[in-house]
Amino acid sequence: MILYTFFDSYDLSGKTIAPFCTSGGSGLSGTVSSIRELEPEADVLDGLHIGSSAASDPDQAVSDWLESLGLME
Repeated sequence: MILYTFFDSYDLSGKTIAPFCTSGGSGLSGTVSSIRELEPEADVLDGLHIGSSAASDPDQAVSDWLESLGLME
């Protein structure tokens, strides 16, 4: 529910949103779709989930993700 409060409080129109999370559970589930619905005027990119097995060394996964989004040179 904290995400709903955040998106109700801020207008991210025209902004780029790159959602990510770390967890040992279900990951992003429908979060990216929800963000797209809550912020229709924002550019919501594909998200990244790093599971508990990769959380201790996420550098390569994050670099690859950012590069795939065109956010890293």
